[in-house]
Amino acid sequence: MFAFLPLSTTDPAYLNQMRMTVLASGSKGNSAVIASNRTRVLVDAGLSCRELLRRLAAVGEDPARLSAILITHEHQDHVAGLAVLARRLRIPVFFTEPTHRAWVRMLTPRTTMTYAQWLDKLAAEREAKAAASADVPTYDAARMEAIASLSAEAAMLDPTLNRSGDPDAELPMEAGEEPCEAEENRPAAKADPTYLPAVEYFHSGTNFTIGDIDVCPFTIPHDAADPCGFVFSSAGIRMAIATDLGYMPPNVKSALRNVDVLLIESNHDLEMLKDGPYPWSVKQRVLSRVGHLSNLAAAEFLERDYDGGAHTIILGHLSESNNAPELARICAEQAIGDRMTLLGNRILLAHQQIPMEAVEL
Repeated sequence: MFAFLPLSTTDPAYLNQMRMTVLASGSKGNSAVIASNRTRVLVDAGLSCRELLRRLAAVGEDPARLSAILITHEHQDHVAGLAVLARRLRIPVFFTEPTHRAWVRMLTPRTTMTYAQWLDKLAAEREAKAAASADVPTYDAARMEAIASLSAEAAMLDPTLNRSGDPDAELPMEAGEEPCEAEENRPAAKADPTYLPAVEYFHSGTNFTIGDIDVCPFTIPHDAADPCGFVFSSAGIRMAIATDLGYMPPNVKSALRNVDVLLIESNHDLEMLKDGPYPWSVKQRVLSRVGHLSNLAAAEFLERDYDGGAHTIILGHLSESNNAPELARICAEQAIGDRMTLLGNRILLAHQQIPMEAVEL
């Protein structure tokens, strides 16, 4: 007769295979951790480095065990703490190449001038060039050769003269000689704000791996250089992130099939946005096909195109000005209808101010 003993909590077969922990979600900053048994990936770094480290500690994630940072797109609420955190942890950052270029341009200081200022600059350069030409004396070849010969003789007689024959000019430093005080106090060159320990490129639509996590990036419609959503797979479990998109195109609907955990945007209530405090130009952007998904649009996807197989649905990127958490939840629950059970399709809300408890499978 065989006796079946319970698995130890340290047995690998007992451990959770994957988890998603949303550290922050909203217009003030976005970040989440996708973890398997061996790999941990930070998706976006939209808070300060200090705040990201604080929230990682709060949910029991060791920053030193992060394998990489993965960026959806270059908007500030997704990259605010990226450079500092990556340099501190010395881990690679995964971008699409257009997103990386857009991020570098965003951090590179630029100077602009009006057309009138440009004309004045050209005129000043021409005047300086003309003045320099007028001040240059002309010598015949014989006179120049005589001056060079006298300078060489003077340098042999007096070692304090440099090669130009000028006693006031700076002499080259001898071997082992210490730099002057002015050189010691010279300020160091300003650090490059775009420096990262390592950069890895991926392409939307082409799968790649980070550790034991398979990553499937897919294009999303948003007003950024090359925005992406992701499906993460490990040990037969699939978790997806699809936020910051103006509508649900066919490729996104297809990518989100057969997922076990789904983080989807439910940004705004249409009436609250129309009556809200944003200027009309911003309202138009949010409502556009490259803006953000409304409660209604998210609910339409869940009702018409969602396959109903997820263990957990997380509603994210809720607007603090143009939405209410319970409105978003009610819309989603009504859309799913009778598919909600105790074992699947539970609906959670991601928050801006506090991290969520991990969803573990």
